[in-house]
Amino acid sequence: MKMCDGSEECCNKLEAEAILSNEQLLSFELRSKDIQWASYVTPLAPRISPIYLQRQYQLMSNYREPIGNHNRREVLVCHDMMGNYLEDRHYHSSKKYDDYRFYHWSGIDYFCYFSHNYITIPPCGWLNAAHKHGVRVLGTFITESGHSKLLNEVLQSKDMVDKIVDAMVKLCKHYCFEGWLINVECKVKLEDMENLYYLVERLRTTVESEVERGVVFWYDSIIDTGDLRWQNEINAKNVRFFRAAHGMLINYTWNDRSLEMTTEICERSQAQCQRAFFGIDVFGRGQVAKFQCKQTLARIVNQRFSTGFFAPAWTYETLQMFGYNIKQPLGDDSVNDAFLRRNEKFWCSLWEHLATHPYHALPFYSDFCLGSGKSTYINGRPKSSVSGSGGGDGEQFFNLSRCSLQPSVPLYQLAERFYSDAFNGGSCLRILQYNNSFRVFVADFKLQSGGLVFAYAYKLQPRDGEFDCILRFCTRNNARDCYLFLGDYYDTTNLQKGRCYVSPLKPKYYHLLHSNNLDTPKIPKEISLSENTANGWRVRYYVVAFDGAIQVKDIGVLYRRSAEATDTAYLGAVYLNECDVNTLDFPQDSNIALIQIYGEDLLN
Repeated sequence: MKMCDGSEECCNKLEAEAILSNEQLLSFELRSKDIQWASYVTPLAPRISPIYLQRQYQLMSNYREPIGNHNRREVLVCHDMMGNYLEDRHYHSSKKYDDYRFYHWSGIDYFCYFSHNYITIPPCGWLNAAHKHGVRVLGTFITESGHSKLLNEVLQSKDMVDKIVDAMVKLCKHYCFEGWLINVECKVKLEDMENLYYLVERLRTTVESEVERGVVFWYDSIIDTGDLRWQNEINAKNVRFFRAAHGMLINYTWNDRSLEMTTEICERSQAQCQRAFFGIDVFGRGQVAKFQCKQTLARIVNQRFSTGFFAPAWTYETLQMFGYNIKQPLGDDSVNDAFLRRNEKFWCSLWEHLATHPYHALPFYSDFCLGSGKSTYINGRPKSSVSGSGGGDGEQFFNLSRCSLQPSVPLYQLAERFYSDAFNGGSCLRILQYNNSFRVFVADFKLQSGGLVFAYAYKLQPRDGEFDCILRFCTRNNARDCYLFLGDYYDTTNLQKGRCYVSPLKPKYYHLLHSNNLDTPKIPKEISLSENTANGWRVRYYVVAFDGAIQVKDIGVLYRRSAEATDTAYLGAVYLNECDVNTLDFPQDSNIALIQIYGEDLLN
């Protein structure tokens, strides 16, 4: 992905904007029409099948429910915040580091950027944040009461519909997003209804054929007579739209009878029920919501339907009700802290009903940056300001393009985002839970060559305790889960009862990491066990060789707090990659861990 050079011309052309008329849409009259957005947008990362977790934070629980047609449910987030196209419309966004961020990407499937403009094109920052995590992004086509003339123009003929569809698909391909939410909220003339059905059907088929993983959603609004009547279910009056699109987002004032009716229609149509996305307005219109959303979500998932969350930025916007000023142009620590606490609490309450998408691509790296910060940190130290960078290095920034891969589950009351220090980016994890391990990343890393290298950057004063990262792994036959405790031990303990305690590689052998292409420049091995460098941050590298293929399933942490502790542990970055054990040439005293997992006495 190419980065903007920071010039005013570049940033202005990369600013996202809405389309307000059919003339503008068909003529492709946009400020950024000559910009190759593919150079600035992260490609959509591939995903593998998600899993359901029981207690999402419990590292020592091996409960994982595989997903199939019998239990598959999906989640759409419809981001509708104060009209949108706020500071997030800019490529570099702003210095308002406390602005709203969505970062629980592992639990959702689709992200819709919503505004009340005619054609809403998602900004670059949201595209990059979502795509890094494999989440598909939708723009919005909306015709409300003031847009009826626009819709009449579209539906005047099938030829016009074809032109509009081709133009909308061109937008997807130019701006690198995956599809559309179609939201018609104005009365349609009865004689135009066939062309409206045709619009949805042709947009779906064209997006399918021309856009990678393309998708089109219809919003429950218009019925077969052309009247605007939200049904809050799928029934005979709107089922044709359901059949025409990939999925239907159902209005949020549904009831239990709505669920029953939709089940009947899906069974009669032999349609997958997960294509029906029942809406939950997080502000609470029509349903029990806010911090009680879990009650409403449970009713949806019990019937095997998917879910659409309207306006999850409720966790940010409603801070104003408690005396917080969310409109300060440079941000505010109290706003940032309060939002992050509320946001973690909200998503943590829902997670047992959401499917978690594991990370599977190697090499894996995260520094926990949320795409914002009070400063930019590089290797543990803040970088000096760069004038004219528009929210770039060395100063306060809000730029979602700079977000890192995020924890797979909410970490409410386990760890918090810490903005006064970081190893790389704008923040790190400050550990709140001690003396009990917890999960941070859910993974499905298949290591065929029987070896791995793992590194992490952490900060911890010796008086405050000890810190481990923990890898849960299993053998190729998935016989039993085992755990690697990657801390600071005197020597490697043999794998017994599924646990192995490993010491970091000795710094004098770090040059062998580079010669074997096992390290990463993002976690410099020179910052080893000394706390006198990198502002107190330290780096540990581990090399582990097995006698066969393994699968890494989780990355977790364990902070053992001492009785004399005055602070806690901080995790700044993690890195994992595969290594070929046949090419390793480390001396015996280097602390490389040699572990037999396929022997007869395994796990005795």
